[in-house]
Amino acid sequence: MPATPAKHDALVADLIDAVGAPHVLVDDDERAGYEIDWTGRYGGPCTAVVRPGSTNEVAAVLPLCARYGACVVTQGGNTGLVGGSVPRPTAPFTVVLSTQRLDAIGEADPDALQVTVGAGATLAAVRDRVAALDLDIPVDFAARDSATIGGAVATNAGGSRVVRFGTMRHHVAGVRAVLADGSVVGSLAGLPKETAGLHWPSLLAGSEGTLGVITEIRLRLVPTFANTATALVAVDGLSGAARLAGRLRCEVPSIDQLELIEPEAMRLVTGHLGRSMPLAVPPGGSYVLVECADRRDPLDDLTSALADPATAGVIVDALVTTDAAQRRQLIEHRDRLTEAIAADASASGTPVFKLDVAVPLDRLAELVSIARTAAAADGARLIPFGHVAEGNVHLNYLDTSDTERIAATVLTAVADAGGTISAEHGIGIAKARWLPLIRSAGERRASNAVRAALDPGRLLNPGVLDPGVPEA
Repeated sequence: MPATPAKHDALVADLIDAVGAPHVLVDDDERAGYEIDWTGRYGGPCTAVVRPGSTNEVAAVLPLCARYGACVVTQGGNTGLVGGSVPRPTAPFTVVLSTQRLDAIGEADPDALQVTVGAGATLAAVRDRVAALDLDIPVDFAARDSATIGGAVATNAGGSRVVRFGTMRHHVAGVRAVLADGSVVGSLAGLPKETAGLHWPSLLAGSEGTLGVITEIRLRLVPTFANTATALVAVDGLSGAARLAGRLRCEVPSIDQLELIEPEAMRLVTGHLGRSMPLAVPPGGSYVLVECADRRDPLDDLTSALADPATAGVIVDALVTTDAAQRRQLIEHRDRLTEAIAADASASGTPVFKLDVAVPLDRLAELVSIARTAAAADGARLIPFGHVAEGNVHLNYLDTSDTERIAATVLTAVADAGGTISAEHGIGIAKARWLPLIRSAGERRASNAVRAALDPGRLLNPGVLDPGVPEA
C-alpha cells in the first residue's frame, strides 16, 4: 500500500537525521535518474533516495525503513539490465539506497594482492588506483566507468576476463554487509584460509541485494600484464568460433579475452563508429576478438596458434596487432557495442530487450539460430554478441513488439539445452518468473528459507530472484 503523507514525511525526517539532509533526495527531478534503469525499460517511483556514507549509516537506515514498512532497493552505478536496481511500479513506498558515497578505496597490499574498497567504487576507479603498484583487477566489462564493485559482487558479474580469472565471486576475499535488521556481518581480513563457519562472500555474491546491503569488499588483485596482443578473427561460423576458442585456450596461456561478435553486431557498431567493416565473413560467419596479455610479448604464441592446422579450416581471415592505437580500434568494436545498441534503441523509440544467457558450447549455434527465428517472428532485429569460451551470448532485440513471446521461446530453449537464463546480468525482475526453468522446487524452497531467515519482512529488493513462493 502507498505510504500516507504523514508516514512518508516521518520516514524522510528520520532518514535525514541518519545521513544528513543533502543525502536524502525527495524532489521529483532529483529522484528521476534513480527511478529508471539504463535501458529505459524498467523502473518505478520511490519515496526517497538515501545516500549513506558509511557502513554505520547503512546500519541506521535499514531499521528505519523496516519500522515504516518501506522496501529498500540498493543501487550502485545503475548499469543493471534486468530491473533489479530500480523501484518496482507496484511498490511505491520504496527507498532507493544509493552506494555512490561508499566509494572509498584503501591502500592496496602488493604482498597479499588485495585491496579494500567501498561498494560504490567503480571498476575503473579501482583499476586506476592500483595501477601504480603494477596491479590490476581481474574483472572488466564495457560499463567499467560507472559500474560499481558492490554491484558486480551482488550480481556475481562476469565480463570479458572470465575466460582467464572467473566471475566476480572468485575475487572476493572478504566482505562487509548490513542485514535488514541493521546487523553488520562479514570480515575484511582477507585471510585465504578463513574456514570457520558461514562464508559471507559466497552467500552474498549473486544474491542481488536480497540478503543484505554490501558496503565494503576485500578484493583480490592480479598483476598488470604490460605486453598485449590483439586479434580480430573472422571464422566460418559459431561452431568454428567455439573450436578456435578451445584451441587458443590450450595453446596460448596468456589468453585474456575471447569475445564473440556476430555480423549483425559488427555492422551496427561500425556504423555507429563511422567505420567500414574490418574484415569480411562468409554467410553464416562470425567474428572472434582475441586479447592476450602477459609479462612477455605474447605475439608469437598468438600468431602460431592462429596458424595451427587444427583451426586452419575455420579461420577465414585475421588482423593481429600489438600497436596500441590499432589494438584500441579493434577492442572498440566490442567495448562500444552496448553504446551503439542504446543509440539505435533511442532513435527508434523502443527500449532494447536484452537476454543474457549461456549454453554448452556445442549448443551455441543452435541457440543463436532459435534466437534469430524468434526475432524474425516478432519483426524485431537481433544483435548478438558475447563471450565465446563460456557459451555466453547477449541477445539484444531492437524494435520488439512481444517481448514475452521472445523470452518464452529463447529461455525455454536455453533450459532445454542445459544452459542458464542469466550468465552475468542477474535475474532481477525481468527473469524472476522464468527461474523455475533452471532451479528446482527444492532449490527455491532452500533459497526462500535463507532469505526469510535474514530478511523476514522481505524488506530488501522484493520481487528480485522471486518467481513466487515455491510449492510445498
